[in-house]
Amino acid sequence: MRSLMVISALTLLAIPVQSQQQDQTPTFTSSSNLVIVDVNIKDKAGRPIDGLKPEDLIVLEDGKPQKIAVFEFQKLSMIAEPPPTLTLDDQLKLPEDPKTTITSATPGRIQYHDKRLLVFYFDFSSMGVPEQLRAQDASLDYLKNHVTKDDVVAILIFTGTGAPLVLSDFTGDRDILNTVIKSLPIGDASDLADLADTGDENNEDTGAAFVADETEFNIFNTDQKLAAIEKAAKMLSSFPEKKALIYFSAGVSKTGIDNQAQLDASVNAAVKANLAIYPIDTRGLMADPPGGGAAKAGSRGAGIFNGSAYNSQRARINNSQETLFTLAEETGGKAFLDSNDITGGITQAQEAMGSYYLVGYYSSNGAKDGRYRRISVKLKDKFAGAQLEHRQGYYADKIWGKLNAQDKDQQLKEALSSGDPAIDLPLALQVDYFRVGPTSYFTPVSIRIPGSVIEVAAKGGASVTQLDFMGQILDERRSAVGSVRDFIRVQLDKDKVAALARKSFQYDAGFTLEPGRYRLKFVVRENVTGKMGTFESKFTIPDLSADTSGLKLSSVILSSQREKVTAAVGSAEKINKKDLIANPMIVGDEKVIPNITKVFRRGQNLYVNFDVYDSRPDPADSKARRVRVSMSLFNRKGAKAFEVGPLSATQLAATRPEAVPVQFQIPLKGLAAGQYQAQINVVDEVGRKFAFPRTPLVIQ
Repeated sequence: MRSLMVISALTLLAIPVQSQQQDQTPTFTSSSNLVIVDVNIKDKAGRPIDGLKPEDLIVLEDGKPQKIAVFEFQKLSMIAEPPPTLTLDDQLKLPEDPKTTITSATPGRIQYHDKRLLVFYFDFSSMGVPEQLRAQDASLDYLKNHVTKDDVVAILIFTGTGAPLVLSDFTGDRDILNTVIKSLPIGDASDLADLADTGDENNEDTGAAFVADETEFNIFNTDQKLAAIEKAAKMLSSFPEKKALIYFSAGVSKTGIDNQAQLDASVNAAVKANLAIYPIDTRGLMADPPGGGAAKAGSRGAGIFNGSAYNSQRARINNSQETLFTLAEETGGKAFLDSNDITGGITQAQEAMGSYYLVGYYSSNGAKDGRYRRISVKLKDKFAGAQLEHRQGYYADKIWGKLNAQDKDQQLKEALSSGDPAIDLPLALQVDYFRVGPTSYFTPVSIRIPGSVIEVAAKGGASVTQLDFMGQILDERRSAVGSVRDFIRVQLDKDKVAALARKSFQYDAGFTLEPGRYRLKFVVRENVTGKMGTFESKFTIPDLSADTSGLKLSSVILSSQREKVTAAVGSAEKINKKDLIANPMIVGDEKVIPNITKVFRRGQNLYVNFDVYDSRPDPADSKARRVRVSMSLFNRKGAKAFEVGPLSATQLAATRPEAVPVQFQIPLKGLAAGQYQAQINVVDEVGRKFAFPRTPLVIQ
């Protein structure tokens, strides 16, 4: 099940807007300019040098000396420890429940002295069932045959959206770790492992008459995987010790440069957290035949004959592994690719985590300019010939006014996945549905933004502002099935700002979904002030394929405004003409703008739009239908204040199966201000079925 953004628009609506502590134990106090550096120091023979003191090291940042605040040697064993001999009581004893949060007892305090911190991170959203089983078996093998007395392991899993789930905090208890790994939900999120169809002729031929270009879904799906790594890094950042994240994956395919911002953010978060990433490609040594194996359909074009299908196949594999290699290279880890010895990838990370010095200093440069700071660590002359390894630098934090485009994009992603809502910018949202295929429904989403946010931006002296939008739709399994990223620029004419502040802006987007229950979340940000707002809502798309006693209808859209299609974002020339004709929200050359608040003025017209499905054919004309529609408005006392109709709807929609579109308008002039209940009466005279949808509205 995939989504397709059909059309998006921004509309101006004429609606009124209603001190560092000293301790015997080395501690990193909470500070934005704290820098942690792990330093491996070895002699000419490659053996760790023990017994150094802080005064033996020189630490420079951008060439300026820094005062060492924390200095500790972490001595780690490399000798595998065999499993302990179990007594009868041990065998009958149930393992303890794992701790499912990763938090430092005292943030910044060195909690694990002389311990090797390993994180087993299972990205189930990138692995099919065979790869998930290989990762599980390799982890169990490592715990049985390779773990040392100094190893402590945490277990995380990612299944497609949000933050990774913590299955176990750091522990050296093999029983707990074995129990957790054996209970991994094999099969979860495996449907997200493959890329969505992009319409390329080398993609699978599924027999579909129409193939949507779902590149946007691939971009968003990859961003979710990379964002989860960033969240894991931030989760682990409270531990100053060196850490290794064993990333079990079947590759992460970027879509051009679209995912580069999130990749950079994930790498930067890992570097700041002293986290080295060791990706393991659980696909092992791949030897797929040209065109793919028997489990995959053939390509829809002639690529299997001219070689382009094979080239595309290899390019996809190389692209997915290139991302793994980048994660490793930029964080100080190492990628383990094209090998069936998955356990060997874990031991590779273990061996790289030898004894090291933990060094911390408070940067003398407190500027939050986001610039790269170079780090240099040197030994004094008396240790000639020693070899030092450490990270080369880091990016400083930024304040809003100095964020670049990538940072701003990253902020939106974090707000979308965060459980805490942003409330600086109030939003209203409406979700509707129209059946456009036997099992597919066009789902328009409308978001209303108060004009007051534009007034605040204009008061800051800006001549133009930008409204950024990011949204996501999750199904019942919390898998992402729809996404959108967009922006709108708004000119701030000082002479018209006061008028803008009394109006509202409305943004519209569309998705194609299957019947089911969903959760939608949108983030909107105004880019002069940086204010953001989030809106989250559950909605259901009914399955209208089954026969029912009542008449089947789409959502009923009440509107007070229509606009030319050419006002849509990107202009109508960039929108497929076929999509325009099929869009139920477009009537002729105009686009219907849903009234989210259901508040109308007496000088306006009330536009009503909906579809009637599966009405019986007219006996006199099989291509015609006999649907009668009327509408009544009832005041708060229940008295009928207005009625229109009955009207006839007889023609089937050209692009929507068995759909009779209903469109009419009502002038509100003459109606008294107040609250009303609108009832629409729909009757299929041939099929003898009816429906009476009702909705409240307000007339001012």
